Amino acid sequence: MPATLKLTRERFGIELRRGKFEIAVDGRGTGSIEHGDTVEVPVEPGRHTLRIRSGRYTSRELSFDATDGDVVSFRCYGANLWPLWLVSFVWPSIGIWLKRE
Repeated sequence: MPATLKLTRERFGIELRRGKFEIAVDGRGTGSIEHGDTVEVPVEPGRHTLRIRSGRYTSRELSFDATDGDVVSFRCYGANLWPLWLVSFVWPSIGIWLKRE
């Protein structure tokens, strides 16, 4: 029985990085997510990595373990503070935030 990766894109306030975010599990594209959406992706049980990308901007890569029938939840959002948004032009890996719930 597969596990489920649940990804929610929502943040209080203004998200300065707009548009569609691409979802990559174990380095392979598995779909995309728009602001305000929740996406569920089936994953095999075991250890996986998750990264979110929008053009040259990325989240940090996070690892997670999934077991049979398990739901593993994350939240992602684009930079919402002007200083972070500006710094992300030089350091693209802080342009998108990813957090396990």
